[in-house]
Amino acid sequence: MSADVSRRDLAKLAGLAALGAAAGAKAADNKAADNKAADNETPASADRHAHAPFPKDFLWGTATSSYQIEGAVDEDGRGKSIWDIFSHTPGKIEDGSTGDRANEHYHRYKDDVALIRALGVRAYRFSIAWPRVFPDGSGQPNPKGLDFYDRLVDELLANGIEPYATLYHWDLPQALQDRVGGWQSSDTSKAFADYAAYVTARLTDRVKTIFTVNEVGRFVNFGYGWGIDAPGLKLPAAQLNQARHHVALAHGLAVQAIRASGRAGTRVGAAENIAACVPAIATPENIRAAEIATRELNAGFLGVVLEGKYTDGFLAYAGADAPKFTPEELKIIGTPNDFVGLNIYAPQYYVTASDRASGFRVLPFPTSFPHMNSEWLRVGPEVIYWAPRLAAKIWNIETIYISENGTSSEDKIATDGQVYDLDRIMFLRNYLTQMQRAIAEGVPIRGYFLWSLMDNFEWIFGYGKRFGLYRVDFETQARVPKLSAAFYRDVVARNAIGV
Repeated sequence: MSADVSRRDLAKLAGLAALGAAAGAKAADNKAADNKAADNETPASADRHAHAPFPKDFLWGTATSSYQIEGAVDEDGRGKSIWDIFSHTPGKIEDGSTGDRANEHYHRYKDDVALIRALGVRAYRFSIAWPRVFPDGSGQPNPKGLDFYDRLVDELLANGIEPYATLYHWDLPQALQDRVGGWQSSDTSKAFADYAAYVTARLTDRVKTIFTVNEVGRFVNFGYGWGIDAPGLKLPAAQLNQARHHVALAHGLAVQAIRASGRAGTRVGAAENIAACVPAIATPENIRAAEIATRELNAGFLGVVLEGKYTDGFLAYAGADAPKFTPEELKIIGTPNDFVGLNIYAPQYYVTASDRASGFRVLPFPTSFPHMNSEWLRVGPEVIYWAPRLAAKIWNIETIYISENGTSSEDKIATDGQVYDLDRIMFLRNYLTQMQRAIAEGVPIRGYFLWSLMDNFEWIFGYGKRFGLYRVDFETQARVPKLSAAFYRDVVARNAIGV
């Protein structure tokens, strides 16, 4: 982490980026929307649904990503990723660590699958390291790289766990960054589609669900806009918007490639850290304002993917800095998805209605607003109710997965050797209650992936932030279940939140 950016700044930067995209949004049709009966929902509805069972076919899972856990960065022909280079750059990672070893999951995957099975979940979301499969980003594939994921998938299935694969969780091949500027070039979009086709042809006899890209709102803004994440660039607005467009194009091309190369029945979508908007007070006017804000503040990726166009407000605000695109590119980007993954941790915006042109006002957070062990992770359980509800309404989504949700905790080891992470249990209990409220009201949330299976390399924070259900001693690589693992196992077994 760079010395001039604090952890608290991360939340501020994320907010400013998304807010700016909609500051000039035109909303002539704002007042035309009718307020349905659901918009008069009261907080008591959460109590009504708190301990009701989840749907019988609800999918419980957990999740990880390749660079954060695999290690083995120089083995079996793997190429360098932008995070290999970035993490070795002095001053970029808070504790000076790297993902070179991480959790040694590359060699311990069978033990880790046993940990997943012990939770009782039916699904595991993992990511594939692009530079393992294509060390140079394109060209000749590396068979040994994909062999690892073959073994992992077989082990999951042997243990009754359904594999959910993510193609891009930030570890771009460094060769593509060096050669064409990474996401600054549409050449990377095309290379990603080729990578997607190759992986799909090999794995979709067993892997039926694929996420294309993970958290565009994070890796583009932080990696190419503010220099906080890999590859550490600070591009001007026009180039940043163009890079984001290239990622959207990569997603669209990958959806088409997966449909062309995958087995029948393969499902595909993206996982996005949606700019989550919550009505400050749930009046019909404020709910409508939150709906407008959700659409406009997500126009740069999620909106264009689901609508096949950029909103007028986004283009008007960007002006000369708007991305350059063709009608054909928008058609590709707008290729229909089978589902939408939403990574939801904290409310990014509390919104009220406004007479200004945008139709909404974003309220400032007081310094006393509660947060978890990670300062950016503000505690607002209602966000996992509102974000999926508003997204489903705006874009007529039929299937939503909560593709990430969880929290870091201090996770100290008690004198008896256990980790009593009561704060994580509090967090999960309250968020899952709000998610159940949404499902009971008809929001199409079909599954939930808790982040994360185990402590890991937490990007710019190194190993200082622990999000896992299992505590990892990074010296011995011992995995120990925390109390939250027992809590989650109980929720899964009951298919309900215990009182």
